[in-house]
Amino acid sequence: MLNQGLFITAEIRIKPETDLHTGINAIHAFCEGMNSESGCSMAIALQDTQDPYRFVFWERYDDKAAFEAHFNAQHTQTFIQSGLTELVQAFESQKLLKED
Repeated sequence: MLNQGLFITAEIRIKPETDLHTGINAIHAFCEGMNSESGCSMAIALQDTQDPYRFVFWERYDDKAAFEAHFNAQHTQTFIQSGLTELVQAFESQKLLKED
């Protein structure tokens, strides 16, 4: 089971003018880069079964500092600057703790 940390859920779309195969390859490379970050213990992309251009990312970072460092990573900047996708929504969450 994953320990407490900072969990990120992000919905992205491959832009309509982007070739789907090209977009998917970029997403694979981006997830590989995220999973190589020292403060990221999980980064996976899930593809919508009804809309192949829609993806949900699940990410887990050790803490806020690791998440902030993620945006300075070269693979993150490369992915953002590629312009192949657009961010639809993103939010931070934490693991539900058992109440006493």
